[in-house]
Amino acid sequence: MAKHVLPNSFAHPRYWPTWLAIGLMRLGAWLPWRLKMAVGRLIGLCAWRFARSRRRITETNLALCFPELSEEERSRLVRETFIANGKGILETATGWCRDPEHLRHRVTFKGEEHMTQALAQGKGALIIGVHFSTLDLGGALHSLFFPADVVYRAHDNPLFERFMTRARRRIFGRAIDRHDLRGVVRRIKEGHAVWYSPDQDFGRDASVFAPFFGVEAATLKLTAKIARMTGAPVMPLIFHRNPGDETYTLEYLPALEGFPSGDDVADATRINGLIEDAIRRHPEQYLWLHRRFKTRPRGETSLYSK
Repeated sequence: MAKHVLPNSFAHPRYWPTWLAIGLMRLGAWLPWRLKMAVGRLIGLCAWRFARSRRRITETNLALCFPELSEEERSRLVRETFIANGKGILETATGWCRDPEHLRHRVTFKGEEHMTQALAQGKGALIIGVHFSTLDLGGALHSLFFPADVVYRAHDNPLFERFMTRARRRIFGRAIDRHDLRGVVRRIKEGHAVWYSPDQDFGRDASVFAPFFGVEAATLKLTAKIARMTGAPVMPLIFHRNPGDETYTLEYLPALEGFPSGDDVADATRINGLIEDAIRRHPEQYLWLHRRFKTRPRGETSLYSK
C-alpha cells in the first residue's frame, strides 16, 4: 500500500502537477457530454502522436493478439485504441467526481437476473471485470444497480492515491488493496460482492502461464483461489461504450459452473477465454497500452524489445 503522507505535505511544490491534474479531472467531469467526448478524443490523438513507447507497446500487443489483421487494419486499431483510452480519462473523471445517478439514462443493464440469483445464495459474489478504458465509469454505473467492493492497485503518487481511493470509496462499498487477500475473502464471506479484474501481469510468482489470444501470458492464480476459499459464485461482467459515445451497456453473464476445477492452468485459461470474448466485442476499448505479456516463460526473451 502507498506510504502514508501527512496532508500538509501535499502543499510541497512536487505535488503541484498532481493538484493540477486533479483540478482538470474535476473540471472535465462537468463538461457537456459531447464536449467531454471531443476533449477525450483530442487527448487520445495527442497520446497516439507523441507517446511513442506506449504506441510501440500497443502495436506489439495487437500484432500478437490479432495476427489475422492486415498492417493497415492494425494501425487503424492502434489509433482507435488511443482515442478510446483518451475518452476513458474523461469517463474516469466523471465516475470519480459526479453522482452516477445523473447518468442512469445512459446505461442499459443486461443479465441482472444472473447477479440477483447469485446473491440470493448468501455466499457473496466474485465479479470478474476487464480493464476496459471505461472501467471506472462502469463501476460507478454498476453501483446504480448492485452494491460492490473493488480490488485495486495503490497508486505510487500518495496524493493521487488519496484522491482515487476516496472517489472509489464513494462509488463502492470498500476499496481493497490487491495485496489484502484476507480482506477480500472476509468481505465475500460476509455476503458482499467484490469486483476484481485479473487481466494484468503481476509477475511469475502470482501466476501460471495460460493462453491469451493464443499467446502464453502470466495469468493470476488468485481468481480460482478466492473462489475456492469462499465458495462464492464467480460472475463475469462485460462493460462497453456503445457506438456514438452516448450510451453504455453493462451485462452479467451466468455464474461460472464447475469453477474452480482444481487445475490452475485450466482455470486461468477459462478466465482468459471469457476476457478475450469480451474484448472482441469492442477491441479498441481495451487497455492495450499496458505490457500484458511482460513476464515470459523461462528462456523466452522480452516481446517488447525495441
